[in-house]
Amino acid sequence: MPPPSLTAPRDHAVPRRRKEEANNGGGAEEGGKRKKMGAASTGGWRRPEWCSPAGVAGVLRRHPLPALFGCGLLLFMAVEYTIPMVQPAAPPLDLGFIATSGMHAAVAARPWLNSLLAALNTVFVAMQAAYILWAILGEGRPRAAVAALMMFTCRGMLGCSTQLPLPHEFLGSGMDFPVGNVSFFLFFSGHVAGAVIAAADMRREGRVALARLYDALNVLQGVRLLACRGHYTIDLAVGVGAGILFDTLSGWYFDGKNAVEESYAPAKHCRSCQCHKAVLSQ
Repeated sequence: MPPPSLTAPRDHAVPRRRKEEANNGGGAEEGGKRKKMGAASTGGWRRPEWCSPAGVAGVLRRHPLPALFGCGLLLFMAVEYTIPMVQPAAPPLDLGFIATSGMHAAVAARPWLNSLLAALNTVFVAMQAAYILWAILGEGRPRAAVAALMMFTCRGMLGCSTQLPLPHEFLGSGMDFPVGNVSFFLFFSGHVAGAVIAAADMRREGRVALARLYDALNVLQGVRLLACRGHYTIDLAVGVGAGILFDTLSGWYFDGKNAVEESYAPAKHCRSCQCHKAVLSQ
């Protein structure tokens, strides 16, 4: 006598198969769709959706900043390839010097004003140093201090690599930092970069009002440095970027250090979650 499995009606397997096909999302029909889609994707190049008037309008609406930078690329490519080059015997062309020519004439005619502005600028530099030192010594947060060490080391290397000529209209002062009319590197501005590092640390700690004050003083410092011809415009711009860069690199350093230490023994972090007090004891 044959086993029951061979004599049972085969209709019982049909609902089960249909149920499995329904659970799998359509079974053979969906497989056919996938084949068609695969064939279409391998059939050749298809134009991206944004390569159309409606697509371009959508990109401009959703991503205005990259679109603006794209226009800037085209603009400055045209400017770079057509602008007259500065001759070797001519002084550098600096738009910051042109914009502050009136202030430069006023300061040059009043030596006491030059000394006063230099003294105020030195006070601001001392404020930056005091805050960064307080962050590491008083609050146990070394990120800003390490960022400043990285920044000044890199600045010294770049300053030795390329020494720019001192501007012809430079207004020196014995009250300016470094005090005493000593030599200094023009590229890039450590005054500006230090203020950016301090303000970034303030924002991480929730001291937004103090950070805004430092930003405002940093802008005034930049105007004064241009008016007294203490830095070129490019020195100030790169100083801002250097402050942001080395603050970020310092954060990466402590993130990596904390990750290594946590793999051995998890420890409690400080308030900013960027610095580890145990690092200071090593």
